[in-house]
Amino acid sequence: MKHISFIVFIFITMQAAGQVAQPGSKFAAIVANYAATKGFSGSVLVAHKGKIIFSKNIGLANRQDKISISPVSKFKICSITKTFTATIILQLMEEGKLDLNQTIGSYLPGYNGEARDKVALHQLLTYSSGIENADQGSEAMYVLQMPVDTIIARYCSGKLVTVPGKQMNYKNAEYIILGKIIEKITGQPYEIVLNQRILQPLKMHNSGYLKNKDIIVGLVSNYLTDSTGKFYNDDPYWIENFYASGSMYSTAQDLLQFDQALFTNKLLKKETVQLMITSYPELWGVAYSFWVNEQQFGNTTTLVMDRRGSISGANTAWYHFIKENKTIIVFSNSNAADVVEIREKIAAALLN
Repeated sequence: MKHISFIVFIFITMQAAGQVAQPGSKFAAIVANYAATKGFSGSVLVAHKGKIIFSKNIGLANRQDKISISPVSKFKICSITKTFTATIILQLMEEGKLDLNQTIGSYLPGYNGEARDKVALHQLLTYSSGIENADQGSEAMYVLQMPVDTIIARYCSGKLVTVPGKQMNYKNAEYIILGKIIEKITGQPYEIVLNQRILQPLKMHNSGYLKNKDIIVGLVSNYLTDSTGKFYNDDPYWIENFYASGSMYSTAQDLLQFDQALFTNKLLKKETVQLMITSYPELWGVAYSFWVNEQQFGNTTTLVMDRRGSISGANTAWYHFIKENKTIIVFSNSNAADVVEIREKIAAALLN
C-alpha cells in the first residue's frame, strides 16, 4: 500500500513539474505578477525566428466601458515610429535617391537652421546633429495643432549646441526633419509613403499613422496613475505633431511582422541592415534609430537591438536579439508599470 502511495506521489509531482515547464509559463508568471502588483495592462509577445512562443493580452483597453485588451488592440507605439522612418530613408538610399553623407540643405533647400549645410543625414539618424533640444517639454508641442513646417521652423531649426557627430542628444527633431526629407524626395505625404513601402507589403493591417481626428477601431485608451495607483484619463495632446518621430499605432503581432521583415532582409539588403545596426560607442551605442549593444541577461551575454517609446500614458519596449533571432515586445496603455523592467525580466527568462 505504501509502495502504491509513493508511486502516486511521484506521478503527481512529475505532473506538477511538467505544468511548470510548459512553454511560456515563466513569461506568464512575470506578466501576471506585474498585472497583480503594479496594475500592468497591455500586450506582451515573445517570438523565436518569427514564431510566437508566448502572447498575453491583459487588462482594459477602455476603463470606462470595461473593454478588455485583445490581440488586435492597437497601441500608440510612440518613438518606435523612428525605426520605420529610418527604414524608409535607407530604402531611398538603396535606390540612389539620397546620400547619407549629404546635408539637410541638399534635400530641404528652404531649411533655415544653422544645421542646413553642416549636418548630414547620418547625424540625423544617430541623434548627433547638435541641434538644440527645443521640443522636449514644450507645452505648445502638445496642446497646439501645428503643420510640420511650423514644427520644423519652431523646434528643429535652432542653433547648434554641440559639434555635429560628436555627441548623442536624443530628441524628436532629427526624425521630424527626416520625415520631411522623405516627403520632399518622394513627392508624397509621409503616411502614404509609410503605407506603400512598409505597411501594405507586410500586410500590417492593424498599423498606421495616427491623427487626432481619426476614428481607429480597436485603438486603446491611455491612462495615467497617481502615487496611490488610481487611474486617470491621459492628458490630451496632438499626436500628429510628433509626425515621423512618434505618430504611429500598431499591435504586437504587427510589429513582429516588421521585426522579422527588417532582420531577415525583406525590407532592406543585408549590407544595408548591417549598416543600420552598426552602433557607435562614442555615441552611447546608438545605431540608426535604435541602440545596439552587447548586454548581459543572467549568465548570457548577447547582441541586442533596443528600442523604446513613450508619450504620456502610452509606453512601449522592443528587444530583438540579433544572433538568436528572438524578439520581445511589450506595449502598455498606462504608466502604472515599467514596461522596460518587464521586458528585462522576460529577456532573462528567455535567454536562460
